[in-house]
Amino acid sequence: MRNVSIIGDGAMGTVCAILLCQKGYTVRMWGYDAEQLAQIEKKRENFKFLPGYKLPQSLAFESDDSKILKDAELVVSAVPCQYTRSVWSRLKGYFDMKVPVVSITKGIENDTLLRPSQVLADVIKKDIKFVTLSGPTIADELIRELPATATAASTDDRLAGVVQEMFTTPYLRVYRNSDIVGVELAGAMKNVIAIAAGIIDGIKAGDNAKAALLCRGLAEISRLGAKLGAREHTFAGLSGLGDLVTTCISPMGRNRSFGQRIGTGQTVKKAIEATDSVVEGIATCKSVIDLAKKYDVDMPITEAVYQILFENKSVSAAIAELMARQLKAE
Repeated sequence: MRNVSIIGDGAMGTVCAILLCQKGYTVRMWGYDAEQLAQIEKKRENFKFLPGYKLPQSLAFESDDSKILKDAELVVSAVPCQYTRSVWSRLKGYFDMKVPVVSITKGIENDTLLRPSQVLADVIKKDIKFVTLSGPTIADELIRELPATATAASTDDRLAGVVQEMFTTPYLRVYRNSDIVGVELAGAMKNVIAIAAGIIDGIKAGDNAKAALLCRGLAEISRLGAKLGAREHTFAGLSGLGDLVTTCISPMGRNRSFGQRIGTGQTVKKAIEATDSVVEGIATCKSVIDLAKKYDVDMPITEAVYQILFENKSVSAAIAELMARQLKAE
């Protein structure tokens, strides 16, 4: 698998492109906005998502839908979850079913309540060779080659091993996992908890509150995951607890930063406008609430975030309700 096509020109797609170029792979990147992609190519810099970092000269760019997947031996899907269906509906006619797809998308599609792997299968209408690559991987740290870890999850352990080898570098250590359900759910739901963590930072509620949030937030994620068939130990791993901690504490995390703006008094609308890229936790929150209702899972923190984002509940009222819930065993 020497020829790799990256679908999506966001931060993580760009990081994957750089990493694979460094390892000697032939890499092409596609973006839905041809004009923006051309500017990135001209400047040799992803000025919107990763300004200040030069892209390898070996990285090629392709905006033509009919050409980006030609001769690809591996495809990296780096499209935000709520846009995955529309992008792959454009590209599916050029996709070779024998080519594996590595998804770095985190989220749950609204209305259908499908995970990224399920969205792709639904669009393409056939089973595909699929790996999800997830974990505590802040793009700005990876591009600076700071030590990090990730999980390559697939029902095909051999394919997971191939992806593990491809993406492992001296600064990124990749592990294997066979629980796609758990890895995808953990990667999606942690963004909702990260919004809550940002709100806590914004109101200066303190470290005790944030520790409680992470612990009880992980309990919510694990409860829903178990109902959907995930393995419990996945949520204690890199794609579960690891990704949750990173997203909730990093000042570079979009979801946490968005929540912090709300905590400091910005309206949801203003907080969204102040964010350059997609805040996946907003849309994911809707999907998680729908899943929680469908499977009768108690998720009070997620419910509180939903009420703040979509029902105009004040932060102080949401916290007061959480603290006043009936006492119970842990």
